[in-house]
Amino acid sequence: MKKSTRIVLAIAAIIILSLMILAGATKGAEGTVTCPDCHGTGVIDGEVCETCGGEQSVTGTWWALVPPIIAIGLALITKEVYSSLFIGILSGCLLAGKFTFSGVFDNLTGTAFISAVSDNAGIFVFLVELGIIVALVNKAGGSAAFGRWASKHIKTKAGALIATFLLGVFIFIDDYFNCLTVGSVMRPVTDSKNISRSKLAYIIDATAAPVCMIAPISSWAAAVSAYAEDGQGLRLFITAIPFNFYSLLTLVFIIALSIMSFDYGKMRLHEINAQNGDLFSGAEQESKDDTDYNEKGKVIDLLFPIIALIVCSVIALVYNGGIFEGKSFAEAFADTDATVGLPMGGFAALVISMIYLMVRRVVSFKDSMAALPKGFIAMVPAIFILTMATALKNVTGVLGAKYFVADLMNSAAAGLSSFLPAIIFVVAVVLSFATGTSWGTFGILIPIVTAIFPAGDPLLVVGMSACLAGAVCGDHCSPISDTTIMSSAGARCEHINHVSTQLPYAISVAVISFVMYVIAGFVPNAWICLPIGAVLTVGFLFVMKMIVKKKYGGAYAQTQSE
Repeated sequence: MKKSTRIVLAIAAIIILSLMILAGATKGAEGTVTCPDCHGTGVIDGEVCETCGGEQSVTGTWWALVPPIIAIGLALITKEVYSSLFIGILSGCLLAGKFTFSGVFDNLTGTAFISAVSDNAGIFVFLVELGIIVALVNKAGGSAAFGRWASKHIKTKAGALIATFLLGVFIFIDDYFNCLTVGSVMRPVTDSKNISRSKLAYIIDATAAPVCMIAPISSWAAAVSAYAEDGQGLRLFITAIPFNFYSLLTLVFIIALSIMSFDYGKMRLHEINAQNGDLFSGAEQESKDDTDYNEKGKVIDLLFPIIALIVCSVIALVYNGGIFEGKSFAEAFADTDATVGLPMGGFAALVISMIYLMVRRVVSFKDSMAALPKGFIAMVPAIFILTMATALKNVTGVLGAKYFVADLMNSAAAGLSSFLPAIIFVVAVVLSFATGTSWGTFGILIPIVTAIFPAGDPLLVVGMSACLAGAVCGDHCSPISDTTIMSSAGARCEHINHVSTQLPYAISVAVISFVMYVIAGFVPNAWICLPIGAVLTVGFLFVMKMIVKKKYGGAYAQTQSE
């Protein structure tokens, strides 16, 4: 560890210790805000408010955001995720447990970790199923066959990036599914074109949540639908898509960046290293898979399991949502639980894939059984980080982060109606970045947005899109976000490398999106605003390319290699 890093870490430790002492002395984390559900009356429709228990107020202060800020700050300083997350969780448990041993211990074990495992059990199963399918496909020679096909048909670096982008857009059902599938399929292709794993992780991440957030048939659309009142969630979601500037402009950004063939920020260094043969930029490389694969494997041995996974996942999601109980496809998708539907679909696809590959005689029954523990082991790092990130989110929830943000939003509503979409976007970005959850963020903010704007107000749609776009943006930037973690896992990229290289790109699009929400607050017309946003995005990249070329001169050409 460098001397400068040790100094910064020591300063951070002093600040954290000081904050904990201050919180304990002032009992600041025990502050309250007016209950957002009963509006301080303690009663809803003649019955005691369940949220505040009739107390008229709930716990919620800025202290609720301190634990995730600590975790994120330490992760960026130390480049070590596990200990950073644990320190963040521990600091949150100290605040929630009021610095008593029993309180801290109960929160650390029960609220944080036990709840994190139980809440994510379905997703853990789905991750393991995906890991097993990937192991099977690799053993069957499907991935190698696709690599051979791609090397013949995808000739350039830009072509490999665009192909990765298109596959990410194609798999729009669910972000977890997207991250791991795109990564496993495209790694051999991008490796052959000397594209860094950090760049691959960025493309995966940028086509996961942002694409799901503009796809009406996705687990994200279903989640948004569940949070809006009066059954209008899906309608609001669809009408808000043209104003979801962050998601849409991220897609424009990727296409333009790939075609223009340049990079800036830390990503530029990683791409130069990749051109020189170091795909990992000095980080620990993935272990070489020395398992022999079947030379008779064909591309269909890769495509069939993926198609089976897509079809089975869609069927399982709508089945779980009640499509066989008389509901329409849209209603079933809105009512589904992805943590149940995806493992069901994954299990069906796994069984079908095993049978297919054994019938094809590219894997034996013994090979299929050997893939079970191998797939599980491949997903252990992602499962562990996801558990830690969820534990931190749970502790933040106990401290009342959502109530503090709700009170902050209601205070900002007065007299700032035209600027509210931009304000909502910023609040959503900060909350999602700090908590690492976009679903939790729009779950908090959607009821507030629908309450701020009257029905029929054009700004209701813009405000809704700002909420959803900000949630995706913060999630995209956050090192403790589940989709960010899954993108690192899918690309087999060092997690901190992915976060640090992605931030400049994500922030660039976020700033342009903020400007667009300011404009949309006064001109709520997507046909006017969206083209302006696209022009600003492409124009920004042209300017950045000229700056990079002027600054680095000859070194600039190293990122152009194809």
